[in-house]
Amino acid sequence: MIRLLSLLLLLLGAAPLGAQPAPGTVAVTLHTSAGDIVVEVDMLHAPITAGNFLRYVDTRRLDGAEFYRAMKTGPEAGLVQGGVRDPRKLFPPIAHEPTSKTGLSHVDGALSVPRLGLGTARGDFTIMVGDQHYLDSGPGSAGDGQGYAVFGRVVSGMDVVRRILVAPTSATEGEGVMRGQMLSPRVKILTARRLPPARRL
Repeated sequence: MIRLLSLLLLLLGAAPLGAQPAPGTVAVTLHTSAGDIVVEVDMLHAPITAGNFLRYVDTRRLDGAEFYRAMKTGPEAGLVQGGVRDPRKLFPPIAHEPTSKTGLSHVDGALSVPRLGLGTARGDFTIMVGDQHYLDSGPGSAGDGQGYAVFGRVVSGMDVVRRILVAPTSATEGEGVMRGQMLSPRVKILTARRLPPARRL
């Protein structure tokens, strides 16, 4: 029966039952006050950035952190930003992995890491809602042209991400381009845990 269902799913273009995650990926569940988001970080293509995110997960420094920003680029598009902001919990900054080297892109559901200058990314991350290719490195990229480092994607819970994007924001909080983009109230990341491979069906 399972074989028949898997065959039907294949014929319909869907993943078969028991489909394995992409090679080199690690799944993490972000249990938030708005619902669960399951992500896969790509250790194969972006080992530095993905490894940095997993370091925050494994040391439980993301527990109690927040999604604090929602930036809209269209009616149903933009990005949400969260992560560790307490200076006492931050690890040293990491080297930049541009999308021109990793082959990854800021597509719908992609995880990326914010930065100021090259090599300044630390404990924050963003999730794309809709394609945001202007954040990739190369011609047309904002700022210094090096873009931002994509290191994974959402595999479950994009409905939660979209709810965060349209959640209320403060009209006065935030500085510079972030003014008016700060979530009020914040969305709490209650826990962040690796998901055992046996449960990644």
